[in-house]
Amino acid sequence: MIFRLDERLLFPNPALAEDDGLLAVGGDLSTQRLLLAYHNGIFPWYSEGEPILWYSPHERFVLYPQQLKISKSMHRILRSGVFTVTMDTCFNEVVSACSSVQRNGQDGTWITPDMKAAYLNLHLQGHANSIEVWQGGSLVGGLYGVAAGNIFCGESMFSLVNNASKTALIWLCNTGRYQLIDCQVYTEHLESMGAGMVSRKEYMAMLPKTIA
Repeated sequence: MIFRLDERLLFPNPALAEDDGLLAVGGDLSTQRLLLAYHNGIFPWYSEGEPILWYSPHERFVLYPQQLKISKSMHRILRSGVFTVTMDTCFNEVVSACSSVQRNGQDGTWITPDMKAAYLNLHLQGHANSIEVWQGGSLVGGLYGVAAGNIFCGESMFSLVNNASKTALIWLCNTGRYQLIDCQVYTEHLESMGAGMVSRKEYMAMLPKTIA
C-alpha cells in the first residue's frame, strides 16, 4: 500500500514500503520533513513532473568506511597530489554538476530545481555537505549528501575526469566522521570499493533516535 501524505509532519512505518521501496507520495520538501525522513530511513526520489515520491528500501546498499577498498593504482593517484579535496566550499556547484553530468543508461535527472533548493536549505542549516575535488583550480568531481547522526546519506556524485569521484568518496570515508555511508542505489563501481547490502533492520538500528 502506498500512502498519501498531507500537511501533517509524519510518515508511515517504513516497513510498510512496497517491494521496490516506494512508501509514500506527496507532502513537501521542507527541511523539517526531510530531516524526519532521513532519520527514519526514508528519502525522496522522483523526476520532473512527478509528485514527490518517498522510498525506504527493504535492503540498503551501504559502505562501512573501515571496509573501504582502495586499489594500488588509486593509492598511487592519491599520493601523486593530482587532486585537491575540500568540503563545503561550493555546495551549489556540486549539486548542479551532479544534476547535469551525463550518465550511461540514464535519461534526464531526478535532481529537480525544487530538490536543489531543498538541499541547499539543508546545507545552510548544517545538515547537508558537499565534498569537492579540484584539479588545476577547476572543479572536476565531488559528491553531496545528508548527515543523519553518524550516517552519511549520499545523494549523488559526479566526475569530469577519471577517479575524481572515487577520490571524493575515499576522502569522505577517511574523515572519521561517519560509521556508515548510505549509497542507496547499487552500482558495480561502489561494490568494487567495498559497498554491500544490509537489511532494513540493521540500517534502522544505526540511525539516531532523535533529530538534533
